[in-house]
Amino acid sequence: MAIAIFVILLLGTCLFLYMVREAFLNNVVFHEMTFSDFPESFKQVSIFFISDIHKRLISDTIISTVSGKADIVIIGGDLTEKGVPMDRVKKNLNKLKSLGPVYFVWGNNDYETDFRMLDAIFLDSGVKVLDNTAVTFESETGDKLCLLGVDDLNQERDRLDLALLDAGEKSFKILASHYPWITEKILPEHEIRLVLSGHTHGGQIHIFGYSPYEKGKVKKIENTTILISNGYGTTSLPLRLGAPAECHLITIKNG
Repeated sequence: MAIAIFVILLLGTCLFLYMVREAFLNNVVFHEMTFSDFPESFKQVSIFFISDIHKRLISDTIISTVSGKADIVIIGGDLTEKGVPMDRVKKNLNKLKSLGPVYFVWGNNDYETDFRMLDAIFLDSGVKVLDNTAVTFESETGDKLCLLGVDDLNQERDRLDLALLDAGEKSFKILASHYPWITEKILPEHEIRLVLSGHTHGGQIHIFGYSPYEKGKVKKIENTTILISNGYGTTSLPLRLGAPAECHLITIKNG
């Protein structure tokens, strides 16, 4: 009996340590995506996408891995949460700014903090908040690439129609949304080619392979392609199982 208890405790300890390890990985997932209508005049565009940072301080390992490789940085919501010092938020933003211009969309946990102070930090830091708005990049030949962002779906703050109006027509459109369910509002005529999202943490903890949410992935759906990230941080318990922490370097080109 004593041996059995010892074995159970040992296995439990090993599982716990493994879950802690998965929660604090510094894994950059590299993606190469091709779209037949991506403007060739841009050659290629690389996006560093990170979501659901929550309590974590972004590791220098992440920064050194991505440094010099990203054209823009997108924070997919839940940069922080209640109780996280604003000094840590500023440190994370400064690290991300070293990689390139930073764009942000609101997540539900961001609104649980002093979001007005957070908004002021973005302004001081030069971080562009995409709250139902868009930013347009134009190539030397006049081709356009638009990055759209919507506000928090959970509070019904999202207005995809306003972001689309801001983006204009005849552009290659990428949409950032904290919630992957924004795809339910995307129509074929919107011509949004890629959606970047998080929120679900990939289920965070899968028991016997099961969790309320599917693991992070890239998948093609009816009207667009979506990347759902496992996210970089955790909520509630600082543990993961079957959905390791991750962030992404996405290269987009014509093909």
